[in-house]
Amino acid sequence: MRANGKWILGFLLLAGFGAALFPAAQADLEESWEKSLNRRHPPDQVMDTVGIKAGMIIGEIGAGRGRFTVHLAGRVGPAGKIYANDIDQRGLDYINERCRKFGFGNVETVLGKIDDPAFPAKNLDMIFMVWVYHMLEKPVDLLRSMAPYLKPGATIVMVEPIPAETEEEIKDETKHSGKVPVGMHAVTGDNLKIDAEATGFELVRTVPFSRDNLFILKVKPAK
Repeated sequence: MRANGKWILGFLLLAGFGAALFPAAQADLEESWEKSLNRRHPPDQVMDTVGIKAGMIIGEIGAGRGRFTVHLAGRVGPAGKIYANDIDQRGLDYINERCRKFGFGNVETVLGKIDDPAFPAKNLDMIFMVWVYHMLEKPVDLLRSMAPYLKPGATIVMVEPIPAETEEEIKDETKHSGKVPVGMHAVTGDNLKIDAEATGFELVRTVPFSRDNLFILKVKPAK
């Protein structure tokens, strides 16, 4: 059995599976600071809900330090690709090191703008963001910029805290700083529908997710 195990391992490595699937199986991808967040919206459950599969090409906006990036990379595998976007180069540097550590060769970091993710590809199966939209300084401008990066039928996925939680966060920030935080706003199905309508998208699905809502948008079909 030992020899057979070595042969199988060698075959998989030669086939290219080792680059992205083996590290995910051998190591715990979760860092200590992420544990409570991952309990709130478990990556596997979120990815199952929105249909992320092997071979997909995904642009992640606001990737931060890669909490979801590494799980996305493991799910899409070596035949897929993750473009991890952020406006903070330090976060992207952290993601690069994190992916190097786990052997993920299917992640490319992208320094974007507040109104354009600047993805290098225009054939994305999905644009994905977790706890990003309610923090954006120019949410409508950024949403409008996404369509050219998507292939026909592709989706935009947003995981956003329930409005009451965001409103409480705004109150706390305002109380401590003396001013309303720039860009922070509660995301509801109603105001997201308005944003989508203004930018050529439509909200096609809303999934309650613990203390969050999961929104799925698509390009609005031409009449």
